[in-house]
Amino acid sequence: MADSSKPSTFPNPSLSRELHSDKAIPLLLHSWHEPRGSVLSLAADGRYIYAGTQAEDILVWNKSNFVLQHTLRGHTSSVLALEYAADREWLFSAGGDSTIRVWSTTSMSPVYVINAYLDTDAGDLFSIAWFSTLQSLYIGCQNTSLQWLEFDESLSVSGLIVSGSSCSPSGSGTVTPSTTSRKVHKFFDSYPRYERRGADIYANNSASTSPPRSDHRASTPVPQASISIPGSHVIDSAHFGYIYCMTKLESSGADLATGSGDETVKIWACSRKGPQLLHTFEFTHGAVLALVANGDVLYAGCQEGYVKVLDLETQTLIRTIIVNESVDILSLSMVNSDLYTCSADGWIKRWSSTFDCTASWKGHDGIALSSIITNHDVKRGDSLRLITGGNDENVKVWEVFPPNEQTDTIPLAQAQDTMIYALSKFVSIRSVSSSPAHRDDCQQAAVWLKKCLSQLGAQTSLISAGDGNNPLVLATFSGAKSARTKPRVLFYGHYDVIIASKEGWESDPYKLTGRNGYLYGRGVTDDKGPVMAVAFAAAELLSRKALELDLVFLIEGEEESGSRGFADAVSKHKDVIGHIDAILLSNSTWITDDKPCTTYGLRGVVLCSLEIRSELPDLHSGVEGGAIEEPMCDMVRLLGTLVDDHRQVKIPGFYDRVRPQTEEERDLYQLLSNITKNPQSISSRWREPSLTIHNIETSGPKNATVIPGTVKSQISLRIVPDQELDIISKNLCNFLRNKFKELNSSNELKIEVERTADWWLGSWEDPWFKALEKAIAEEWGVPPLRIREGGSIPSVPLLEKSFGCRAVHLPMGQSSDQAHLPNERISIVNLQKGKAVVERFLVTMADQWSLN
Repeated sequence: MADSSKPSTFPNPSLSRELHSDKAIPLLLHSWHEPRGSVLSLAADGRYIYAGTQAEDILVWNKSNFVLQHTLRGHTSSVLALEYAADREWLFSAGGDSTIRVWSTTSMSPVYVINAYLDTDAGDLFSIAWFSTLQSLYIGCQNTSLQWLEFDESLSVSGLIVSGSSCSPSGSGTVTPSTTSRKVHKFFDSYPRYERRGADIYANNSASTSPPRSDHRASTPVPQASISIPGSHVIDSAHFGYIYCMTKLESSGADLATGSGDETVKIWACSRKGPQLLHTFEFTHGAVLALVANGDVLYAGCQEGYVKVLDLETQTLIRTIIVNESVDILSLSMVNSDLYTCSADGWIKRWSSTFDCTASWKGHDGIALSSIITNHDVKRGDSLRLITGGNDENVKVWEVFPPNEQTDTIPLAQAQDTMIYALSKFVSIRSVSSSPAHRDDCQQAAVWLKKCLSQLGAQTSLISAGDGNNPLVLATFSGAKSARTKPRVLFYGHYDVIIASKEGWESDPYKLTGRNGYLYGRGVTDDKGPVMAVAFAAAELLSRKALELDLVFLIEGEEESGSRGFADAVSKHKDVIGHIDAILLSNSTWITDDKPCTTYGLRGVVLCSLEIRSELPDLHSGVEGGAIEEPMCDMVRLLGTLVDDHRQVKIPGFYDRVRPQTEEERDLYQLLSNITKNPQSISSRWREPSLTIHNIETSGPKNATVIPGTVKSQISLRIVPDQELDIISKNLCNFLRNKFKELNSSNELKIEVERTADWWLGSWEDPWFKALEKAIAEEWGVPPLRIREGGSIPSVPLLEKSFGCRAVHLPMGQSSDQAHLPNERISIVNLQKGKAVVERFLVTMADQWSLN
């Protein structure tokens, strides 16, 4: 009897996330690691996330697929602040080199370099803020000055800016073509005095240092124009310490808040005449390192672990939050009334409007230096992301929700992230079919998947695969009702996985982990990821009222163990499954990492075990050696009869029915060989039969003096069109028996065919195959490669014969996905596009069916 008091180790089947309990921690969607030093600053627009690094680079990641798309280079020191100007589609970056760089976010090219007013030794530029209404940029400097630059409305991104142009910034600033990144600064570009060298821009001797990069000069782009801030746009000693942070305000009469190392926050009113000081808040808890505003409330993160909560209307301090005493608060972000704090110990905490800590987690191994809040997709207005950066060289993406939001149902726009969230739960179940210790896990995986598919809109049930075998999950997504007959497509997959020990893994194999555009975990590519992609494709079509066919899921739990009980279950429950017009599966990978494929062929397999036994026990070779017929010698001689000197299988009639290779096939294999640059013959691995001897196992203690009384071995045959599985199996057994008789041995031979699977070959001319190729080409922008697999999937030919229809195979993984190996992974791009390909394929086939 189960212990009901023991907490369940299996994930909650619900796809609706409970994010409002005190223990709810935001889901880590992805993380990037780039060895560019600390991540000091962050910004985002509708498409990209920008990260300013200690190593002078700005890294640009795609929001939708988490791929690093661009690296912006120009600064000669750390990138300390970033600001996105939506109205201009510009990215401002401020650095330790006393410059602000202006980048076009459409072309990812430099537009301007802005030099701080240098006569006062501006030093590091820690903070910037862009005011679209004023077309003005404000800069907080190391030398305690507050500087600003105003742009005329006519200033354009395109075209060469020349001195005296009508497109210059307003005021007395100068605009000139630039062939160097900035002016040489007599202090910050100086060398040590003992070197007796003049200053130059490559001295990189600012207070903020960064790791050297050998390619810096060669890779630094030349901006279109250089702009110098005039002395009239500078407030010297705006603070009595470095101006570490600033933020725009929505409070009436106040526009800008600045925080400083002098333990103060200053409030400014901004106009075309420049900033005017309105009020100063003074503290006693160290430098003000971070600021964020929410209406009339301003939050100031300080040294020593304090957050000051300021009311701008009354100009009073209304609360102090002690986040973690003696640990500096380095970044703040807001989601409505929820405050997120990032600290020097790497911890991130969430605080409610009543200043309660509602979540706390270790976000970075080291210091959490920067954070921003952004939409996943601004145009769709969907779920929010907290982006954090640290000195562990990681940028992390966390899914967050505004407080009090109802999450009982999931908005359609969040379907992609819900898919990954569901996959994380699926991966956490250790559904290893080969291990009796994980039988309960496999049962729970089937139950979880049944409930998951039910939530996505399918009618679901479990089908028994016989005593001792894991059940099948049957689920039907019914298309829109119509007077016409709808096609019925069966999607086949499996929820069981190969066992994964922690050796060789960089992360927990049963915890979905995102790194550098990939999701890692056991089963993500074989086959839990593809199962989730197809399920969410069906759910997406249902939500758009675009599912015009029935999609039947048949997901087994014994595929990695030879599909035990699958054939009997399909035969017994064929009426429950219903009529099927086509079969879709996704259970393999591409031939490369960068070219989409469709799989049209699989080899079959005959797995056979041999045992040669004497009537004697294990003996000592020094006593009995030479006096008996040894089983090991018989086994070696018997195995030696299977192939000749040219590696040809000697079983009679083995090659008689092998389908001849066509000229079209030869051309295809040559093309694929050129693409993969693999000298090994593709033809011999895909479409030619083979024999393999897998192992020899002996009885006894296995030391050098033992004559084993029993010797076992396993061999397998890979078969191809048009070899007949039953005949090949029978001929193999007869051949082995006959050859053993020729040995005239007194030992006994036992032969057992343990497992068989037939070959499968699709048709290039089949309309379902053509529709799949068309969907792949439309989604990826290139036609897919046609490939075959040397391995076997027993269920595919079985399903074709059972339902009398064709199968098509969509591989989603890349060739380097490490299926069955440590660090199994799948690309997020492949997972997303795989889902989209399935949607296109199902829509196309429904449309074609309606025309017939």
